[in-house]
Amino acid sequence: SPSGSASAEPDYRAHSDDASAAEEDAPPPTELQEKEQKKPEKRKSVTEATAKPKKKKKIEQKECITPQKKAAEDEPSTKPKRRRKKKTITDVLSSSEPKPGCPSDLQNLLTQHFSDKLSVIEQEDLKLQDSSFLSSNDLTHTISSFLKQVCPKWSKIQKQHTEKRALVLLVVCSSALRAIELIKQMTVFKGEAKAVKLFAKHIKIEEQIKLLQKGVTHIGVGTPGRMSALVEKEGLSLQALKYVVLDWNWRDQKLRRMVDVPEVKLDLMKLLLGGILQRCKEDKVKIGLY
Repeated sequence: SPSGSASAEPDYRAHSDDASAAEEDAPPPTELQEKEQKKPEKRKSVTEATAKPKKKKKIEQKECITPQKKAAEDEPSTKPKRRRKKKTITDVLSSSEPKPGCPSDLQNLLTQHFSDKLSVIEQEDLKLQDSSFLSSNDLTHTISSFLKQVCPKWSKIQKQHTEKRALVLLVVCSSALRAIELIKQMTVFKGEAKAVKLFAKHIKIEEQIKLLQKGVTHIGVGTPGRMSALVEKEGLSLQALKYVVLDWNWRDQKLRRMVDVPEVKLDLMKLLLGGILQRCKEDKVKIGLY
Protein backbone atom coordinates (compact mmCIF):
# COMPACT_ATOMS: atom_id res chain seq x y z
CA SER A 1 0.00 0.00 0.00
CA PRO A 2 1.31 3.59 -0.47
CA SER A 3 1.16 4.32 3.22
CA GLY A 4 3.37 1.33 4.06
CA SER A 5 6.10 2.30 1.56
CA ALA A 6 6.16 5.85 2.80
CA SER A 7 6.59 4.77 6.38
CA ALA A 8 9.49 2.41 5.48
CA GLU A 9 11.73 4.99 3.73
CA PRO A 10 12.20 7.26 6.76
CA ASP A 11 13.37 4.20 8.71
CA TYR A 12 16.30 3.59 6.28
CA ARG A 13 17.29 7.19 6.40
CA ALA A 14 17.21 7.13 10.18
CA HIS A 15 19.60 4.19 10.15
CA SER A 16 21.93 5.90 7.72
CA ASP A 17 21.85 9.07 9.78
CA ASP A 18 22.67 7.11 12.91
CA ALA A 19 25.65 5.43 11.18
CA SER A 20 26.99 8.72 9.93
CA ALA A 21 26.55 10.18 13.42
CA ALA A 22 28.44 7.23 14.93
CA GLU A 23 31.24 7.65 12.41
CA GLU A 24 31.48 11.32 13.29
CA ASP A 25 31.64 10.54 17.04
CA ALA A 26 34.35 7.85 16.61
CA PRO A 27 38.03 8.95 16.50
CA PRO A 28 39.41 9.39 13.07
CA PRO A 29 41.02 6.17 11.82
CA THR A 30 43.83 7.98 10.12
CA GLU A 31 45.63 8.86 13.43
CA LEU A 32 45.70 5.24 14.58
CA GLN A 33 46.93 4.12 11.23
CA GLU A 34 49.62 6.76 11.27
CA LYS A 35 50.78 5.64 14.72
CA GLU A 36 50.83 2.02 13.69
CA GLN A 37 52.67 2.89 10.49
CA LYS A 38 55.20 5.06 12.27
CA LYS A 39 56.18 2.34 14.77
CA PRO A 40 57.47 -0.19 12.19
CA GLU A 41 59.13 2.61 10.29
CA LYS A 42 61.06 3.57 13.42
CA ARG A 43 62.02 -0.06 13.96
CA LYS A 44 63.17 -0.35 10.41
CA SER A 45 65.19 2.81 10.69
CA VAL A 46 66.75 1.57 13.94
CA THR A 47 67.56 -1.80 12.51
CA GLU A 48 68.97 -0.22 9.39
CA ALA A 49 71.05 2.16 11.46
CA THR A 50 72.42 -0.68 13.58
CA ALA A 51 72.98 -2.98 10.62
CA LYS A 52 74.89 -0.46 8.59
CA PRO A 53 77.76 0.08 11.08
CA LYS A 54 78.10 -3.70 11.48
CA LYS A 55 78.64 -3.98 7.79
CA LYS A 56 81.15 -1.18 8.00
CA LYS A 57 82.97 -2.96 10.81
CA LYS A 58 83.13 -6.14 8.79
CA ILE A 59 84.47 -4.24 5.86
CA GLU A 60 87.02 -2.51 8.08
CA GLN A 61 88.11 -5.88 9.52
CA LYS A 62 88.49 -7.30 6.06
CA GLU A 63 90.52 -4.31 5.08
CA CYS A 64 92.80 -4.85 8.11
CA ILE A 65 93.20 -8.55 7.41
CA THR A 66 94.15 -8.16 3.76
CA PRO A 67 97.39 -6.19 4.38
CA GLN A 68 98.42 -8.78 7.00
CA LYS A 69 98.05 -11.49 4.40
CA LYS A 70 100.11 -9.46 2.01
CA ALA A 71 102.77 -8.97 4.64
CA ALA A 72 102.70 -12.70 5.41
CA GLU A 73 103.05 -13.40 1.73
CA ASP A 74 105.98 -11.01 1.51
CA GLU A 75 107.83 -12.60 4.47
CA PRO A 76 108.56 -15.99 2.85
CA SER A 77 109.98 -14.21 -0.15
CA THR A 78 112.67 -12.66 2.08
CA LYS A 79 113.44 -15.82 4.10
CA PRO A 80 114.67 -17.96 1.21
CA LYS A 81 116.98 -15.12 0.20
CA ARG A 82 118.67 -15.26 3.60
CA ARG A 83 118.94 -19.04 3.42
CA ARG A 84 120.43 -18.83 -0.02
CA LYS A 85 123.05 -16.41 1.26
CA LYS A 86 124.03 -18.87 3.99
CA LYS A 87 124.25 -21.80 1.59
CA THR A 88 126.13 -20.08 -1.19
CA ILE A 89 129.50 -21.63 -0.28
CA THR A 90 128.11 -25.15 -0.13
CA ASP A 91 126.11 -24.68 -3.31
CA VAL A 92 129.13 -23.45 -5.22
CA LEU A 93 131.30 -26.29 -3.96
CA SER A 94 128.65 -28.91 -4.77
CA SER A 95 128.17 -27.59 -8.29
CA SER A 96 131.90 -27.29 -9.02
CA GLU A 97 133.95 -30.31 -10.01
CA PRO A 98 136.51 -31.43 -7.40
CA LYS A 99 140.07 -30.54 -8.32
CA PRO A 100 143.00 -32.40 -6.76
CA GLY A 101 145.36 -30.31 -4.67
CA CYS A 102 148.87 -29.55 -5.89
CA PRO A 103 152.04 -28.12 -4.28
CA SER A 104 151.25 -24.62 -5.57
CA ASP A 105 148.00 -24.65 -3.55
CA LEU A 106 149.90 -25.17 -0.32
CA GLN A 107 152.51 -22.60 -1.29
CA ASN A 108 149.81 -20.01 -2.02
CA LEU A 109 148.10 -20.77 1.27
CA LEU A 110 151.34 -20.17 3.16
CA THR A 111 152.01 -16.83 1.46
CA GLN A 112 148.44 -15.60 1.98
CA HIS A 113 148.36 -16.60 5.63
CA PHE A 114 151.71 -15.09 6.60
CA SER A 115 151.55 -12.02 4.31
CA ASP A 116 150.61 -9.69 7.20
CA LYS A 117 152.39 -11.65 9.95
CA LEU A 118 155.96 -12.01 8.68
CA SER A 119 158.43 -9.75 6.96
CA VAL A 120 159.28 -10.09 3.28
CA ILE A 121 162.55 -11.87 4.06
CA GLU A 122 160.79 -14.33 6.39
CA GLN A 123 158.15 -14.99 3.74
CA GLU A 124 160.89 -15.85 1.25
CA ASP A 125 162.16 -18.45 3.70
CA LEU A 126 158.76 -20.18 3.61
CA LYS A 127 158.98 -20.97 -0.09
CA LEU A 128 159.68 -24.64 -0.77
CA GLN A 129 161.28 -26.25 -3.77
CA ASP A 130 159.49 -28.79 -5.91
CA SER A 131 161.77 -31.51 -4.53
CA SER A 132 160.18 -30.97 -1.10
CA PHE A 133 156.86 -32.37 -2.33
CA LEU A 134 155.67 -35.91 -2.99
CA SER A 135 153.45 -36.74 -5.94
CA SER A 136 149.90 -35.52 -5.29
CA ASN A 137 146.75 -37.61 -5.22
CA ASP A 138 144.75 -37.53 -8.45
CA LEU A 139 141.55 -38.48 -6.58
CA THR A 140 141.79 -42.13 -7.71
CA HIS A 141 143.87 -43.44 -4.78
CA THR A 142 142.92 -44.86 -1.43
CA ILE A 143 145.15 -43.87 1.47
CA SER A 144 146.96 -47.23 1.32
CA SER A 145 147.60 -47.09 -2.43
CA PHE A 146 148.74 -43.46 -2.17
CA LEU A 147 151.17 -44.21 0.66
CA LYS A 148 152.55 -47.19 -1.24
CA GLN A 149 153.24 -44.93 -4.20
CA VAL A 150 154.98 -42.16 -2.25
CA CYS A 151 156.76 -44.49 0.22
CA PRO A 152 157.91 -47.43 -1.90
CA LYS A 153 160.59 -48.48 0.63
CA TRP A 154 158.31 -48.42 3.64
CA SER A 155 159.12 -51.95 4.85
CA LYS A 156 162.84 -51.09 5.19
CA ILE A 157 162.17 -47.70 6.75
CA GLN A 158 159.90 -49.07 9.47
CA LYS A 159 162.47 -51.75 10.40
CA GLN A 160 165.26 -49.19 10.70
CA HIS A 161 163.21 -46.89 12.92
CA THR A 162 164.02 -47.45 16.61
CA GLU A 163 163.58 -44.02 18.26
CA LYS A 164 160.97 -43.38 20.93
CA ARG A 165 158.81 -40.23 20.93
CA ALA A 166 159.57 -39.94 17.22
CA LEU A 167 157.46 -40.82 14.17
CA VAL A 168 158.41 -41.52 10.58
CA LEU A 169 155.07 -40.61 8.99
CA LEU A 170 152.51 -37.99 9.99
CA VAL A 171 149.03 -38.00 8.42
CA VAL A 172 147.30 -34.70 9.19
CA CYS A 173 143.49 -34.48 8.91
CA SER A 174 140.67 -32.23 10.10
CA SER A 175 138.90 -34.27 12.81
CA ALA A 176 139.12 -37.24 15.15
CA LEU A 177 136.49 -39.22 13.22
CA ARG A 178 138.42 -38.73 9.99
CA ALA A 179 141.63 -39.86 11.72
CA ILE A 180 140.00 -43.11 12.89
CA GLU A 181 138.68 -43.71 9.39
CA LEU A 182 142.13 -43.22 7.84
CA ILE A 183 143.79 -45.57 10.35
CA LYS A 184 141.31 -48.30 9.41
CA GLN A 185 141.92 -47.73 5.70
CA MET A 186 145.72 -47.90 5.91
CA THR A 187 145.99 -51.41 7.41
CA VAL A 188 147.13 -52.78 4.04
CA PHE A 189 149.99 -50.27 3.88
CA LYS A 190 151.29 -50.14 7.46
CA GLY A 191 151.87 -53.89 7.86
CA GLU A 192 153.65 -54.45 11.18
CA ALA A 193 154.13 -50.75 11.83
CA LYS A 194 152.42 -49.20 14.83
CA ALA A 195 150.04 -46.26 14.37
CA VAL A 196 148.99 -43.87 17.10
CA LYS A 197 145.96 -41.55 17.30
CA LEU A 198 146.95 -37.93 17.77
CA PHE A 199 143.78 -35.96 18.44
CA ALA A 200 142.20 -34.32 21.47
CA LYS A 201 138.81 -36.07 21.51
CA HIS A 202 138.51 -38.37 24.58
CA ILE A 203 142.33 -38.61 24.86
CA LYS A 204 144.40 -36.51 27.28
CA ILE A 205 147.69 -35.17 26.04
CA GLU A 206 149.52 -36.68 29.03
CA GLU A 207 148.32 -40.14 28.00
CA GLN A 208 149.61 -39.59 24.48
CA ILE A 209 153.01 -38.45 25.75
CA LYS A 210 153.32 -41.61 27.90
CA LEU A 211 152.26 -43.76 24.95
CA LEU A 212 154.93 -42.23 22.70
CA GLN A 213 157.59 -42.69 25.41
CA LYS A 214 156.73 -46.34 26.06
CA GLY A 215 157.63 -47.91 22.74
CA VAL A 216 158.52 -47.31 19.13
CA THR A 217 155.72 -45.96 16.96
CA HIS A 218 155.94 -45.33 13.24
CA ILE A 219 152.78 -43.52 12.10
CA GLY A 220 150.81 -40.71 13.71
CA VAL A 221 147.34 -39.84 12.44
CA GLY A 222 145.40 -36.90 13.86
CA THR A 223 144.67 -33.21 13.93
CA PRO A 224 147.28 -30.45 13.56
CA GLY A 225 146.23 -28.82 16.85
CA ARG A 226 147.15 -31.83 18.99
CA MET A 227 150.30 -32.54 16.97
CA SER A 228 151.64 -29.02 17.44
CA ALA A 229 150.78 -29.17 21.17
CA LEU A 230 152.76 -32.42 21.49
CA VAL A 231 155.73 -30.84 19.71
CA GLU A 232 155.62 -27.81 22.03
CA LYS A 233 155.59 -30.05 25.13
CA GLU A 234 158.40 -32.18 23.66
CA GLY A 235 156.19 -35.20 23.76
CA LEU A 236 156.65 -35.65 20.01
CA SER A 237 160.00 -35.37 18.25
CA LEU A 238 160.42 -34.48 14.57
CA GLN A 239 164.00 -35.79 14.32
CA ALA A 240 163.07 -39.08 12.63
CA LEU A 241 160.22 -37.63 10.54
CA LYS A 242 160.45 -38.32 6.80
CA TYR A 243 156.91 -37.91 5.40
CA VAL A 244 154.04 -35.52 6.12
CA VAL A 245 150.78 -36.33 4.31
CA LEU A 246 147.99 -33.75 4.37
CA ASP A 247 144.43 -34.99 3.94
CA TRP A 248 143.94 -32.12 1.50
CA ASN A 249 141.15 -33.23 -0.86
CA TRP A 250 138.71 -34.79 1.61
CA ARG A 251 135.54 -32.78 2.32
CA ASP A 252 133.16 -32.96 5.26
CA GLN A 253 129.33 -32.86 5.18
CA LYS A 254 129.45 -29.12 4.44
CA LEU A 255 131.88 -29.82 1.56
CA ARG A 256 134.72 -28.07 3.39
CA ARG A 257 138.30 -29.17 3.02
CA MET A 258 140.72 -29.22 5.92
CA VAL A 259 142.09 -25.78 4.97
CA ASP A 260 138.55 -24.36 4.61
CA VAL A 261 137.94 -24.67 8.37
CA PRO A 262 139.53 -21.58 10.01
CA GLU A 263 140.58 -23.29 13.25
CA VAL A 264 142.15 -26.26 11.48
CA LYS A 265 143.96 -23.99 9.02
CA LEU A 266 145.49 -21.97 11.87
CA ASP A 267 146.67 -25.13 13.61
CA LEU A 268 148.13 -26.45 10.35
CA MET A 269 150.11 -23.25 9.78
CA LYS A 270 151.42 -23.45 13.32
CA LEU A 271 152.44 -27.08 12.88
CA LEU A 272 154.25 -26.44 9.60
CA LEU A 273 156.03 -23.39 10.99
CA GLY A 274 156.99 -25.31 14.14
CA GLY A 275 159.78 -27.28 12.48
CA ILE A 276 158.37 -29.16 9.48
CA LEU A 277 159.10 -26.45 6.89
CA GLN A 278 162.65 -26.12 8.16
CA ARG A 279 163.23 -29.85 7.82
CA CYS A 280 161.77 -29.68 4.30
CA LYS A 281 164.39 -27.10 3.38
CA GLU A 282 167.06 -29.39 4.80
CA ASP A 283 165.71 -32.10 2.48
CA LYS A 284 164.86 -34.35 5.43
CA VAL A 285 161.03 -34.21 5.15
CA LYS A 286 158.74 -34.38 2.13
CA ILE A 287 155.12 -33.21 2.04
CA GLY A 288 152.35 -34.96 0.12
CA LEU A 289 148.77 -33.81 -0.60
CA TYR A 290 146.30 -36.69 -0.39
